[in-house]
Amino acid sequence: MPEVRLRPYRAEDAQRFDAEAQVPGALDFFGWAPSDRASRKFARDGMLGADSGNLVVDVEGVGMVGDVGWVPVFHGPPPNCFALNVGIGLFAEHRGRGYGTVAQRLLAEHLFAYTRFERLEASTDVLNVAEQRALEKAGFTREGVLRHAQWRAGAFHDVVLFSRLRGD
Repeated sequence: MPEVRLRPYRAEDAQRFDAEAQVPGALDFFGWAPSDRASRKFARDGMLGADSGNLVVDVEGVGMVGDVGWVPVFHGPPPNCFALNVGIGLFAEHRGRGYGTVAQRLLAEHLFAYTRFERLEASTDVLNVAEQRALEKAGFTREGVLRHAQWRAGAFHDVVLFSRLRGD
């Protein structure tokens, strides 16, 4: 497999992501969003905020295949009771090649090396068996099902919650 790397966004990456986000099925589609959402976020903070961010998933010889991101989630009062929820968006033509597994492992390693967070979380639709396998291969542990936790395509969907701890 070609080398998979994570790197900061460039302006042209944000523009490509904006274009892909307008095509149902090209990414995980949660409905229409502003056509320049990634470009506006890139202009604001380079896709790297204080507690959240996105990095490009770049494959040697292929280029940008999607991105990974993280946002804080709270399990009690700050500052000590929160984790990071991580996610991935791969362009449809690059799925099923193992890039997501490697990218999610690299993101976990990066976040544990450069932040003080103890817990990372990820979730995916109960029907997305491929992503569940990718998360397990990336070192995440299945914790359970969150019933009706996600609204998409006119209905609530159950999601499977995974976690990875610093010591895993």
